[in-house]
Amino acid sequence: MSDKNIYKLTSPSVAIDIMQRHGFHTMKAFGQNFLCDEHYVCGIVDAAEITKDDVVIEIGPGIGTLTQLMCERAKHVIAIEIDKKLIPILGETLGAYDNFTVVNEDVLKADIKGIINRYSPSRAVKVVSNLPYYITTPVIMRFLEEDIKFSSMVLMIQLEVADRLSAPAGNKDYGVVSIMLQCAYDIEFMLKVPASVFVPRPQVNSGVVRMTPKEKRLTARDNELFKAIVKGAFAQRRKTLLNSLSSVKELGGMSKDAITAILQSQGIAPTERCENLTIEQFVALSDAISAERG
Repeated sequence: MSDKNIYKLTSPSVAIDIMQRHGFHTMKAFGQNFLCDEHYVCGIVDAAEITKDDVVIEIGPGIGTLTQLMCERAKHVIAIEIDKKLIPILGETLGAYDNFTVVNEDVLKADIKGIINRYSPSRAVKVVSNLPYYITTPVIMRFLEEDIKFSSMVLMIQLEVADRLSAPAGNKDYGVVSIMLQCAYDIEFMLKVPASVFVPRPQVNSGVVRMTPKEKRLTARDNELFKAIVKGAFAQRRKTLLNSLSSVKELGGMSKDAITAILQSQGIAPTERCENLTIEQFVALSDAISAERG
């Protein structure tokens, strides 16, 4: 750490003053709502359980509020920021830290695996982000589909989405996205963050989730069939499973009697509702249907 100024970025007045001095205006197109509250900043960083051995990738650092505390705790923080107008601000607010690097790129296009290989080739990184709402799903799906390795991912996202991602079977928020992501990750809801602690203030509250890769992903025999069954089951979630599955075209016109027999073989009542099935039950059901179809 150098002898440059350490800013209290959790103070709304300090944050506003810095932005005004740089002539910076937040852009809705980038989903820029900056967290300015020490309690919640500490809560998010604590959830990431950062140590001096950790390399952290932060997506969208803003003016550096979360970044500052992470630099105090981590070995190195690499922030990926799309807005070039924030780069000089970050140069000022985080100039005191020699373990900070900013990458001025779009996280959906950046070579994240290359960044990891350069800065943390032998240890899985941690990912932390006050994630702009509009890129929540694309970012998470990129890490999933490209199998980008991390030890944990702590995200502050729209509260409604946080509830869906972390919902267990039997919960009203449990659905397709819950199942697809929980096949690969253990997802915990960590804390609720009110809209009042952001500058500018968003229209909705936020929630923080922690995603940890499972030791072994839950995978079906036929992944495309599994996706079709899950999506079909929740397409009309008030219907019974039997009626929902009867409408899934990927089942190739399988009769209700055949579907009933498979459901019963799995210990599932044909009158059961989709939200009551665990992920393991959906996988087993998909595998049974796949086997029946040959």
